[in-house]
Amino acid sequence: MAALTDSGTLVRMAYQGLLNLDVDADEVLRRCGMDPAQLYKPNLRTHFSAQPLFWEAAAELSGDPCIGLHLGEKMPVYKGQILEYLLLSSTTFGDGLRRVLSYQRLISDAMHGEVTESTTPFLTNYFSEHQYLTPHLAEAMVVSLIRFLQSVSDDKFKPTRICFTHAAKTNLEEYQRVFQCPVEFNTQQFKLYFDPKILDYRSPYAEPELLSMHVQSADQHMEQLEKRDLILEVRSQVGALLESGDITLERISHELSIRPRQLRHQLTLAGTSLQRIITQHRKSLSRRLLSQTDESIAEIVYLTGFSEPSTFYRAFKRWEGMTPIEYRQINNINVQRG
Repeated sequence: MAALTDSGTLVRMAYQGLLNLDVDADEVLRRCGMDPAQLYKPNLRTHFSAQPLFWEAAAELSGDPCIGLHLGEKMPVYKGQILEYLLLSSTTFGDGLRRVLSYQRLISDAMHGEVTESTTPFLTNYFSEHQYLTPHLAEAMVVSLIRFLQSVSDDKFKPTRICFTHAAKTNLEEYQRVFQCPVEFNTQQFKLYFDPKILDYRSPYAEPELLSMHVQSADQHMEQLEKRDLILEVRSQVGALLESGDITLERISHELSIRPRQLRHQLTLAGTSLQRIITQHRKSLSRRLLSQTDESIAEIVYLTGFSEPSTFYRAFKRWEGMTPIEYRQINNINVQRG
């Protein structure tokens, strides 16, 4: 299964929130392995596994033991994205909310919220029970979620009670100030309760034709994520099989439980092929080994799955316009160990 990722929009919102709190946002990103220069890269997705490092750095640099709660207050409201348009163009708030929950991956792979509609409805299962989920993240995301739902309902959405599975990070009065409702901790399941009347709230911006366009756009975004997942899964299999040299469509299809013809077709739809993925992986791996290690050229030939040094040399010169040794010299790494 592909690694969980978050939309680049989330990290950009968090980055702006850190700036609003006068925290060194660039340093926070660097400490969790992100390059601040890549923040506005198109179609950016960040690894969910970086969340603990992000919040550890944010807490340390801010000196705030309740940084998640306060960052949630200072982050920009989630706007200008397809999920906002889906809610605004739906006939009622309830229709829009249910529709949005079908596209949560567009925000984060770790979100699996669902609405339980009862006398007192509530949103639950908002987060994956995952090792990378932190209390700071949970609090920031809930604050951000509430602010977003208020913005698309002309402030009609109001939480009536919130239940967190973690322990409180500060006094209860601070949580009540932020959420404006009772807050409980150490519960068995996350729950965000709200007034049932909001489900019938009619959006003044509802427009059936626009809704159809937004649904189509959301479906296209989801399709792109699925294509990305497939490429990452194939790339992972290529990496595992590279040294053996036994990289065939049939072998990878077997590992992924997909028929070879189906896998070939799906890769074509994703705009790539197995051979292209193998080439890209070899190119990336050889660059890294040459520029960041002192592995011998003979060892690199083996690690990148080439049968002969001459084949590797020809391929690398075709990729980079220079020999592997010249590439290593330019990148200031010792030439092969012998």
